[in-house]
Amino acid sequence: MTLPVSGDATTYPSTVKAAVLSEALPYIRRFHGKTVVVKYGGNAMTEEALQRSFAHDVVLLKLVGLNPIVVHGGGPQINDALKRVGKEGNFIQGMRVTDAETMEVVEWVLGGQVQQDIVMMINEAGGKAVGLTGKDGCLIQARKKLVPDSENPGQMLDIGYVGDITQIEPAVVKALQDDQFIPVISSIGYGEHGQAYNINADLVAGKMAEVLGAEKLIMMTNTPGVLDKSGQLLRTLSAQTIDELFKDGTISGGMLPKIAGALDAARNGVNSVHIVDGRVPHCLLLEILTNQGVGTMISAH
Repeated sequence: MTLPVSGDATTYPSTVKAAVLSEALPYIRRFHGKTVVVKYGGNAMTEEALQRSFAHDVVLLKLVGLNPIVVHGGGPQINDALKRVGKEGNFIQGMRVTDAETMEVVEWVLGGQVQQDIVMMINEAGGKAVGLTGKDGCLIQARKKLVPDSENPGQMLDIGYVGDITQIEPAVVKALQDDQFIPVISSIGYGEHGQAYNINADLVAGKMAEVLGAEKLIMMTNTPGVLDKSGQLLRTLSAQTIDELFKDGTISGGMLPKIAGALDAARNGVNSVHIVDGRVPHCLLLEILTNQGVGTMISAH
């Protein structure tokens, strides 16, 4: 059974609707009570129709007994805010160079504007969402991240207030889950003396999935999944294949931290990791509750 992904659902024959519901049942039974971490970003975050689709999916997953957790980025929104203060965004190895002024903008955009928009959207769809940053309940503890200097082997680059996760303290997330809330987590960590750090949302999502023992980690992106050099979708990837794709440059730029976070999660107990096309309406339901995948699945072996 192929689930329609576009159009007005009211126009589908009742037999199609019944078949879709019937197909979902074994997946609902299989994943009932399980945690699913969703990294939300890309077009799905900026296009209104896809926003509504995403919120609907998250609420439906909660209502049928799964425990969705949303970890969000906000790159386009941060870029827009930086332009308004006369700054340009710079990236090294997929990481945003973050000086003190940029960090203030990141905190305001992610922990304020973007997070509250997502919370409101899920609540309007019938859910009960609660926004969190790394500061809440000591959720995301971090330290300054240094990255290898590609032009000077053996040396490291300081890219500002960019963080490496040192610890996830999941108590506040678990408490919210137990009370039927949907946590919405901004990718901001905090170090000693309350210093805020900008952390790549893909890495936060991966680590959150590990610590919570998630059944699935789903990363939404602006492509059909991971593509080879000819632009063809790679439906499954192993750790060995990923290493080869890193070496030959197939995986580069913003996809680097995404794949690294996904692979770490797969190696550390997350049952399945998926990079899916966030431009497909209801991609979460397609990936979780049907046999029609919409992206790339990553495994540790």
